[in-house]
Amino acid sequence: MPQLPVHMLTFVKVAEPYKVTVILRMPKKGGQPMSQSQVSRGIPHNVTIGPKQLKGILTIPEPVIGIVMFAHGSGSSRLSPRNTYVAEKLQDRAIATLLFDLLTEEEASDRRNVFHIPLLATRLEEALVWTREDPNTAALSVGLFGASTGSAAALVTAAQNPREIAAIVSRGGRPDMAGAALAQIQAPTLLIVGGSDIGVLELNEDAYAELNCTKHLHIVPGATHLFEEPGTLDEVVEAAGAWFTQHLQAEEK
Repeated sequence: MPQLPVHMLTFVKVAEPYKVTVILRMPKKGGQPMSQSQVSRGIPHNVTIGPKQLKGILTIPEPVIGIVMFAHGSGSSRLSPRNTYVAEKLQDRAIATLLFDLLTEEEASDRRNVFHIPLLATRLEEALVWTREDPNTAALSVGLFGASTGSAAALVTAAQNPREIAAIVSRGGRPDMAGAALAQIQAPTLLIVGGSDIGVLELNEDAYAELNCTKHLHIVPGATHLFEEPGTLDEVVEAAGAWFTQHLQAEEK
């Protein structure tokens, strides 16, 4: 990066262990500064959601165009490294993110609960209520990002709250577990699935046929269920980011 004059840099000090963010402000012709040309990702804040006081991480960039709530898959949590990576890339697109545990530790110890879609959808609805009550997020359009069984919960939540959800993305999901809710969804829905995710690919193709909303099926060539192959998760990030950017802005309040 070429050396820039000090007047073209804004240093934003954030709490440890986060680093100093450098935001470039390039001048217009005539010496007048442009508006901020790079999104500041924001500082993660620990929050608690709903009656069960589920642990969550809220990050709001500046500027912000909407918020995406994450519904993690079976055996995962708010600390999912893949969802965290996706969330950080969404923040770079001026999208706030909320990652939170769908189950308490006690509930998660019962394996049956990770497949209990109505329960998981209820927790997402509680998070939706929370975003509407928190002054920092109340005015933001809401998107849902679901992985594995979490995608089914996201789809059910969207079907039950058609006026509240602006967009949905499913990554390696089980949309088939949403059942009859698929035909009721109104929010634009993107299904992302690995081309080598045998079994799940076919389930996504069947679920896609059931959707009556604006929709797209994105198949990532060579990817298996966890998108561990080089470049495959980045393709997920790009597709999801473009989808949310388009549809959250369209619904911006």
